[in-house]
Amino acid sequence: MSAERAPRARRTAVVGGGWAGLAAAVEAAGRGDAVTLFEMAPSLGGRARRLPEPVGGLRVDNGQHILIGAYTETLRLLARVGVAERDALHRAPLQLTDLHGHGLRLPPGAALPAFVRGVLGARGWSLAERAALLAAAAGWALRGFRCDPSLSVAQLSARLPESLRRGLIEPLCVAALNTPASQASARVFLRVLRDALFAGPGAADLLLPRVDLGALFPDAAAGWLAAHGARLRLGLRVQALRRDADGWRIATARAERGGADPAAADDGALDPQPYDRVLLASSAAEAARLAEPHAPAWSALARGLRHEPIVTVLLRSDGTRLPAPMLALDSGADAPAQFVFDLGRLRDARVEPAADGVLAFVISGAAQCIERGLEATARQVQAQARAQLGALLRGEPALLRVLSEKRATFLCTPGLRRPPAAVAPGLVAAGDYVDGPYPATLEAAVRSGIAAAAA
Repeated sequence: MSAERAPRARRTAVVGGGWAGLAAAVEAAGRGDAVTLFEMAPSLGGRARRLPEPVGGLRVDNGQHILIGAYTETLRLLARVGVAERDALHRAPLQLTDLHGHGLRLPPGAALPAFVRGVLGARGWSLAERAALLAAAAGWALRGFRCDPSLSVAQLSARLPESLRRGLIEPLCVAALNTPASQASARVFLRVLRDALFAGPGAADLLLPRVDLGALFPDAAAGWLAAHGARLRLGLRVQALRRDADGWRIATARAERGGADPAAADDGALDPQPYDRVLLASSAAEAARLAEPHAPAWSALARGLRHEPIVTVLLRSDGTRLPAPMLALDSGADAPAQFVFDLGRLRDARVEPAADGVLAFVISGAAQCIERGLEATARQVQAQARAQLGALLRGEPALLRVLSEKRATFLCTPGLRRPPAAVAPGLVAAGDYVDGPYPATLEAAVRSGIAAAAA
């Protein structure tokens, strides 16, 4: 008798090399699939990536990112590809305080007692304000962190004192959902609070990258995938997906630097290999374009999402060192940044001495900054740095770079309909915009990628 032929490995194509696509590729390869990943950019990482060239001698990202302890799947994935948390991330209990130490600071320990102790010990809040916040949080918890899906965060928190809304709820909302409180979904906001503040010890911890975003995950994921036989095809834009009797066919074209309109390009060259399935992990707009011939209703949902920008202003003030790696700022019409990060405190000075004195000012929900212009925004942030950091600055804060991600996240509004993961038979979507309980975060991207690979 002849020996039985070993079953062929399932051929899986992943379109998109951001965090969702890399998570999908790692999960699929780990399950034994023959994986090919297509990415139109010359490097991996998507909207959480390292810039190709250093700025002022420092490797910088397209924007400052935050992880938290509740990002369990992201942390698991980092460990899987060989990234040690202690080397790559600075972990500390949640601290949303300003230069004077005013604001919420959670002590270590079990979630509920830590939150109560943090609120009671918060500086800058009156006893009535602390009691109001504890009462509101208790009410949210008693209702299972659920609410009417039509509510905005502003409506949810309307009974809180104005100082708490402005100093805590609004910056926390815009940081988590990248959507102003007046427009943000209270339902999603409560889910984030539940999983971050009340999910268990360490869930609320802030994890700030000690390395650039490329070194944090994409570089290690690429090495892991290569070691597991995956093909990485960078600089190729997927022009079209076709279905025939042998499976999915992928037409590609060499991507143009600067982003030529894919709809105006030709159909590209057909990849000779058919695929059993395609995991669509590109942006919502790209996914909508590719899915249109196969699932027009799904494509319409993806195309209908509105997006909100994030702007990061990098300033250098040699010798300046903040009292914490991250500080909350008093933001307003003329002071747009909500948070500032001290890269000199986060990066290893022995490896990256150029990080000394580099401050990253982050503006979430930055639509007005885009309208105003990036040069004007940079001047406002420089003035904000002088006014709010004051004597800490050792020198005039010089502008290094303004970074703008115009479609950073989808606008997370009440009652928003997001496209599901299932697109068509053999075609599955992955991305932080795909239907799920979380806003557009790294954890949402990673979870969607893992789920798509397991589908």
